[in-house]
Amino acid sequence: MKEGIHPEYVESTITCTCGAVYHTRSTRPSIHVEICASCHPFFTGQQKLVDTAGRVERFRRKYSRKTPAKPPTN
Repeated sequence: MKEGIHPEYVESTITCTCGAVYHTRSTRPSIHVEICASCHPFFTGQQKLVDTAGRVERFRRKYSRKTPAKPPTN
C-alpha cells in the first residue's frame, strides 16, 4: 500500500432519527440516517409510510378531487 493516500479509518457512531445508535468504523466520525434496521418496514414487518420532503402529501393535494367528476356528454 502507498503511504499517505488512504483516509483515516476511525471509530464511528451512526445515529438514526428513531433514536437507535450503532457503533462501527468508518472514514467519518459520525453519521446521521433517517431509517435504520430498527425502524425500517422491511425488517420490522409493520406497514409504515416513509415520507421524504412531503411528497405523499403533495401527491394527495395534487390528485385529490375537490368536486365530483362530470359525466361525459355525447
